[in-house]
Amino acid sequence: MSRLVEDYEVIVVNDGSRDRTREMVEALSASDPHVRCVSHPQNRGYGEALRTGFSSSVKDLIFFTDGDKQFDVNEVERFIPAIQDADLVIGYRRPRRDPLLRLFYAVGWKLLVTALFGYAARDIDCAFKLFRREVWETVHVNSGGATFSAEFLVKARRKGYRVKELRVTHYPRTAGRPTGGNPRVIIRAFRDLIWLRAHLNDE
Repeated sequence: MSRLVEDYEVIVVNDGSRDRTREMVEALSASDPHVRCVSHPQNRGYGEALRTGFSSSVKDLIFFTDGDKQFDVNEVERFIPAIQDADLVIGYRRPRRDPLLRLFYAVGWKLLVTALFGYAARDIDCAFKLFRREVWETVHVNSGGATFSAEFLVKARRKGYRVKELRVTHYPRTAGRPTGGNPRVIIRAFRDLIWLRAHLNDE
């Protein structure tokens, strides 16, 4: 990262993990002050993990990606120049290396979001996004679950923020377990989406 920008921080959000994530990141922090860990005492969901990470950051630009090794973080090198004439630079996975059922869910989710709110992104939930701090400070996201990214993008576009989309490489999952097919996650996502549709014009 230091070869791309001089002033940076790396925030690892430990969302109630039961492994040694917190201990390992804190050990790394002792030798590298750019790295720090923010932990939830118990699992609070994907959207809440993003909210904690974004709100904990102190730099003018915020970049996030997942820790499941499905992205090459070095590709942010192409995103940094692109942010000069945009407010958000968001990735889209082509090709997307996920199981067939997960791809089916993704297509249905995009169609539903587009039908309810208009175009948000080619790949709404792609976990490879760079955006200005101003966007996060202005766009209030209520969802703490899987609807987080959709709500963030829908509201950012409604406020007139400039969005640029770039292709990113996607790799098969080698670590962690996907939760997108979990019935509880799906129910929460639909509930949050319905809430968003009902209250979008309130803000």
